[in-house]
Amino acid sequence: MNEFDFVTGLAAALRDRAGAWAFVRAVAAFWNVPLVDGDGVGEAELTAAERRLGLPLPAALREAYALLGRRSDLTSNQDTLLPPDELTVFDGVLVFRRENQGVAHWGILVPHPDQEDPPVVVRLDLADKAQERWEPWLGSVSAAFTGIVLAEPLLAADESCDFCYRQDDHARAVLAADFTGLEFPGGPGSRWFAAPDVLVADLDGTGLAARARTPEALDALREHLGGDWLAG
Repeated sequence: MNEFDFVTGLAAALRDRAGAWAFVRAVAAFWNVPLVDGDGVGEAELTAAERRLGLPLPAALREAYALLGRRSDLTSNQDTLLPPDELTVFDGVLVFRRENQGVAHWGILVPHPDQEDPPVVVRLDLADKAQERWEPWLGSVSAAFTGIVLAEPLLAADESCDFCYRQDDHARAVLAADFTGLEFPGGPGSRWFAAPDVLVADLDGTGLAARARTPEALDALREHLGGDWLAG
């Protein structure tokens, strides 16, 4: 069975683009759904998007789409990575991702002529539209995709995943004591914890999202943490 050190891999992913794309490949393999030829968006489709938009896509965004732009299981279980023909520019930002109910959008400030891996911003859909602003989210496109691939596989609607609505001190204490904490600078998930066959996100104010590589590992996790699991 494929093994992966999330701590080391995540640290490398946040250093540069090469580390980020290696992390994406390793996470896919860890969940037994490795990336293969054809999972990425082709050059012609990316070039067509650039022509339609009238601006070049940053190198990191192009690389991300070319690597896994067709893998919705890794990018779009909860929120949606927009296909190239749906990329749009809104209020000075190239938007490439939207929240599943449209209450948030993520993108890159335009123009970005000298930035291959520019920062990513987020905009919340507020009742008072006058208060809406693009706010900083993560420091680079590659970091954003690192976070996406960390989070989205945990939110798949299949038997490898589960969600716990109850958040209590016991579960958090167990996670802190028995799991390896991961450092991720903002973005998806408030706190992350890894074990040999599972990954858990303590989603601030929502609950615990978890994914395991085997049914037995998921059962053991639910028993270990306790709580009100959706599928368990």
